[in-house]
Amino acid sequence: MLIAHVALPVPLYQLYDYNLTKPAQIGMRVKVPFGKRNAIGIIVSIDHQTNIDVKSLKNITTIIDSEPLFTPDIWQLLNWAASYYHYPIGEVLFHAMPVLLRQGREANKTQITHWQLTELGENIELTALSRAPKQKLLLSSFRNNTVDSINISTTIYNELEKKQLIMRVNYPADNIMWKTNFSAKPNLIKLNQEQSYAIDNVNKQRHNFAVFLLEGVTGSGKTEVYLNIISNVLATGKQALVLVPEISLTPQTIKRFKERFNAPIDILHSRLTNQQRLAVWLRSKNGENAIVVGTRSSLFTPFKNLGMIIVDEEHDSSYKQQEGWRYNARDLAIIRAKLKNIPILLGSATPSLETLNNVKNHRYQLLQLTKRAGHAKPVKQSILDIRGLTLVAGLSQPLIEQIKIHLHNNNQVMLFLNRRGYSPLLICHDCGWIAECPRCDRPYTFHNQSQKLSCHYCDTPRAIPKQCPKCGSTHLVPIGFGTEQLEKQLELLFPNTKISRIDRDTVAKKGALDGYLQSIQQGGAHILVGTQILAKGHHFPDITLVGIVDVDGALFSSDFRATEQFAQIYTQVSGRAGRETKTGEVILQTYHPEHPLLNVLLNKGYQEFAKQTLKERQQTLLPPFSYQALIRAADRNNHHAQKFLQLIHDRLKEYGDNSLWQLGPMPANQPKKAGYYRWQLLLQHTNRQLLQLILDKLVIDIEKWNETSKVRWSIDIDPMNN
Repeated sequence: MLIAHVALPVPLYQLYDYNLTKPAQIGMRVKVPFGKRNAIGIIVSIDHQTNIDVKSLKNITTIIDSEPLFTPDIWQLLNWAASYYHYPIGEVLFHAMPVLLRQGREANKTQITHWQLTELGENIELTALSRAPKQKLLLSSFRNNTVDSINISTTIYNELEKKQLIMRVNYPADNIMWKTNFSAKPNLIKLNQEQSYAIDNVNKQRHNFAVFLLEGVTGSGKTEVYLNIISNVLATGKQALVLVPEISLTPQTIKRFKERFNAPIDILHSRLTNQQRLAVWLRSKNGENAIVVGTRSSLFTPFKNLGMIIVDEEHDSSYKQQEGWRYNARDLAIIRAKLKNIPILLGSATPSLETLNNVKNHRYQLLQLTKRAGHAKPVKQSILDIRGLTLVAGLSQPLIEQIKIHLHNNNQVMLFLNRRGYSPLLICHDCGWIAECPRCDRPYTFHNQSQKLSCHYCDTPRAIPKQCPKCGSTHLVPIGFGTEQLEKQLELLFPNTKISRIDRDTVAKKGALDGYLQSIQQGGAHILVGTQILAKGHHFPDITLVGIVDVDGALFSSDFRATEQFAQIYTQVSGRAGRETKTGEVILQTYHPEHPLLNVLLNKGYQEFAKQTLKERQQTLLPPFSYQALIRAADRNNHHAQKFLQLIHDRLKEYGDNSLWQLGPMPANQPKKAGYYRWQLLLQHTNRQLLQLILDKLVIDIEKWNETSKVRWSIDIDPMNN
């Protein structure tokens, strides 16, 4: 008797055994009885062994697939990832497939339905349908081959089918054979020596696994390098995967790619419908598209013949999944490239310190673009000391004057403020009451345009109270400023200038961002106000001034990664200015003009900052010179989470590894979220393999404890936010 060990999409670290009575393979989906319902699972292994009574085993109800759902490299990748991130294999496997496949939809291309006359339909007298004129018209059209020229509802087709006058015939959809017609437009941009060197080096390794870091200053032409490398990959009939950190970057990237290549290009991101995502998944698996451009989860797309992976803005924290299975798409992309024995290119103007350390240790090959493309010149950078100055919605008078000068010259200005909404606080002027989210114990953000309060931690909205619930006063005032208030103030200061606010609130609707970008590309005096969405990869040729309104909060964070993230954001934002022939200027407003981080960035650049910070990390044994795991626990009454983590802390002491360092249990940086009280325990070790072995053992122990069922818990390997 064969036993199938099946993974189910449940948060448990176990497989479920079933009798296998029909032929099946590892990686196929099956329907199985699970409790009082039928569930969809995936066969992980098949053998003759089981740890439970054979008589109690149930049979697999249905075998859904005729072949394994995953390609060999994806199957290896997901199994490796489940082990490395210590996450249930069932949850990992189901995360990696489109929603419709999780629901049991067949993994086949939708068939094309054709209607054709039956023998009865060819011979019956039309007068038999005199009382059904639309049916008569449709039948007549079939006989005259004019069906395509009439507009008849599906209901009429169905009525003729019931009368056996027409019948459905299903044909498989035609495969798209793009390889025979592939072509790339000639490169109209003359490559500089550094770009040519980068392209040649990657091309030499196109048949082998190699990791390249393309470190290029903003505006140095990294995308042009991507296009040339991909052109060589497609010319050999292979496919390419391009990962981008944000949905906002996909339309712009797709446009560049479609202008260059005569080949099918697909996009994958969370705003597609389930049907659209499945269609792209199937096209990729069948080899019918040449390029897939997508965000984090598109990493798990199967390809018939993948030849290259590119990870744009490799440093971006968006590649790290922050809920559920907390994987890092950049790191898994490297593992996938290794499994496929293909090259992978990581691109960034501000590489992560982990990546730079891998270059230093010769694990990655460094390719540098040190010059801005075309005739673009280095931007002028300056710090504006705002101590003692009057601020209006965060704007100082010197910055306002500079904005006027740049607009007067018919140029564009970008103002960066990483805080959306009108105001981060709504307070009672009489008693000091603050409007707080009861589920998170954090202040609501006041949104003036929608006239609502919104919690930016759990996304819970609330109507603005008419009076203070504490003292009854109606004198409720917003404190602080966000992008919405900044936009309103700019409208008063520059009433005749076009102003575009680009943040999560304004680009939520489909196509909204495209509309803003098209307006900006038309040129002319224009002010852009926005958050990090503006900082990532956009090309705005007419921006000559970038103003960074408020950065001081990032300079004094308790998170050791905060300085790195600030340096990356600052460098990326600064790179939006002066990208073509116009001279660019960056002004940074701060209350701390002497801060060493600011002075290193402005005077010596990101490379020197990274060099100094890596030295500090090495001295303090922080990543990448050690390896971390963050164990989180949460409950609704704040009674069990801390005790659960203390149990873990004590058990780890029993393991006897003196090189394992523990911090906690302690409240999380955001102690309460969505009604749950959150605690954390940070583990750090100088040996990655030993840390993994400790966690393997720990997970087995945790699964046995009664206390485990009283909390929500998770393990975050290589955490980005402590």
